[in-house]
This record gives sequence, structure tokens and C-alpha cells, in this order.
Amino acid sequence: MTDSFFDKVRMVMVNTTHPGNIGAAARAMKNMGLSRLYLVDPKEYPAEKAVWRAAGALDVLDKTVVVSTLEEAIADCSLVVGTSARGRRIPWPMLTPRECGERIAVEAKEHDVAVIFGREDRGLTNEELQKCNYHVHIPSNPEYGVLNVASALQVICYEIRMAWLSAKEGKLPHFDDWDMPPANQQQMDHYFKHLEETLVQLNFLDPDNPRQTLTRIRRLYNRLRLDEMELSILRGMLTATQNYIYKHPPKGE
Repeated sequence: MTDSFFDKVRMVMVNTTHPGNIGAAARAMKNMGLSRLYLVDPKEYPAEKAVWRAAGALDVLDKTVVVSTLEEAIADCSLVVGTSARGRRIPWPMLTPRECGERIAVEAKEHDVAVIFGREDRGLTNEELQKCNYHVHIPSNPEYGVLNVASALQVICYEIRMAWLSAKEGKLPHFDDWDMPPANQQQMDHYFKHLEETLVQLNFLDPDNPRQTLTRIRRLYNRLRLDEMELSILRGMLTATQNYIYKHPPKGE
């Protein structure tokens, strides 16, 4: 494994309120050898406070990518992990920070990966977390689980570096090799839109009252980690279904 591995790992901060946290995140990243920072609609950036807190990591700030939406930040990533501080109504596949580092150390050899960090006051929304393949939870003191976003980022970056060092020595757990690359987030988003449209046409899904159906379907596919060929087959099946509906509309339509 070469140092180019780090070029495939990005940290994504969503709606950061305090620019000092951005600078602290840049510093934490550089300490661990990471340099790709994405900011989704930050409240204040560029900012002098970010520069001041970054100290010797101004090179990370200089190439920070600022985007308007989370979709832009992760579109080309085939592995996305979201940080979550609490349990959710619908559980999602969960990693410990160590497992997160190990998974990233293996997958970043092949494709871009992202770790998403939420707002200082309320983290990531359920909708944002549903875009992730996995969630990662830092098991802090249950009596005081208030972890600053830059501190949380430091923990994850540390685990990524430790896993990278283990991988160099051939000590990482082996994940089965696959014959096709996994679908990235943009491809999956297009599929989910296609699927929803088809389910509505089939009268399986009520667009005005979808309840948790789409969320659970998204969780299912995220857990399976579809590859590009599998996704292409499923898209073809949806298109064939829509063509059949068009040629054989339900009676009364």
C-alpha cells in the first residue's frame, strides 16, 4: 500500500457553524496524513478563525472543497460512512471506529471513500445518514457523550492511520475480493429515484404516504453493497417493468 491511499479518503463536514472547528479538523487530518477536506454549505468560510486554528495545516485548508449539498460531496464515493451519536428508529449497519478504519484502509485502495461529520448542535439528519453504507459511533462516556466535531474527526483519522499501518504489514482483516467495482453514491441515488418512480406506477407505493418503505429499501441495498453490473441489471428490470405498464395500463386509466 502506498501513500496514494490517502488521496482516496475524504472527510466531509456538513453545515459547520464554528470556523475554528474547520481549522482544527484540518490540523487533525494533517497529523494523520490525510488532506482531502470537503465542506458542505459551511456557515462561515473562508474565515480567519479557521486559519488560526489550522496552525501548520494551511495546505489542507488551501485545497478544501466547498460544495452546496452533501450529494455533491459524496457523488463519486463507493463507500460512505456517517458518524452517528445516537440510536435511530430504523437501525443501520454499524461500525466501531476501529472497524471503520479497517474498512477504509482496504477499500481506499480501489475507490474513493468518505466519512461524514454533522453539525455541532445536532449531527446528521436521518435523510443524510440514509445515504451512508455504514454508521460509525464513538463509544464515549454515556454520562458525558458530548464530543466536539473536530475531536470526533481526530478519532476517526487516527483509526484510519492505524489501519493503514497494519495494512502495510499485512495484518488487516481480509475482505472478499469482487469481480466488479461497487456502485458509487450518484449511481445509487439515480437507482432509488428510478425504483420509487416504478413502485408508484405499480401502485405499490403511495407517494403521499410512503411511510418507512423507501428508507428500509435503501437500508437493504446499502447493506448489500451492489456492484455496477448488479445495479445495471436492476435498472434494466425497472425499465422493462415501466415499459410493460405503459403497454398494459391498469383498467380505468
